Amino acid sequence: MFRRREPVPFAFLAEADRFRSDITPPPRERASLGEIAGRWLLGLTIVAGLVGSLVVGTPALSTDTATQNQQSQASEGR
Repeated sequence: MFRRREPVPFAFLAEADRFRSDITPPPRERASLGEIAGRWLLGLTIVAGLVGSLVVGTPALSTDTATQNQQSQASEGR
């Protein structure tokens, strides 16, 4: 009456136990013009923030040759 299952790998077992249906889901609704504009605005804001932080942070990362010359002169006792 009951058949005994053969041992199978877990991934195969999980795949076999998935729900299968012959009914297709309804198509996704298209995003409205406001949603698309909002996504673009959010993306532009993030990119502008990254570019702004790069522009503001770049001078702090560069080495200033004038400062190095002053330090070397001070160490020589001039």
